[in-house]
Amino acid sequence: MLIPDDRLYSEDHIWVKEVDNSLIIGVTDFAQDNMGTLHYLDLPSVGDQLSKGNCYGCAESSKSVSDMLSPVDGLVAEINPDADDSPEIVNDSPYENGWVLRVTGYK
Repeated sequence: MLIPDDRLYSEDHIWVKEVDNSLIIGVTDFAQDNMGTLHYLDLPSVGDQLSKGNCYGCAESSKSVSDMLSPVDGLVAEINPDADDSPEIVNDSPYENGWVLRVTGYK
């Protein structure tokens, strides 16, 4: 199982990577593997405020519906359009192309 060392990980299997004064947020390889093939992501909108520890969306798979909990307080600056349109990209590339959100103004 792939675990890149250039990011931080939450107990809820969410990863965070700092890039250009923003945070990229995604789901770990372990989480996507346990959920099975993702069919739908319910994600926040650009401009929404995230609160650390609160649910910002959910991932629906063949096995379950899982809440995604924010690892930080911050403002949603971007949603990955590829993940929004084709959630299975999270299964195929959880640490690169399958990122979910970009967050700014984080704490």
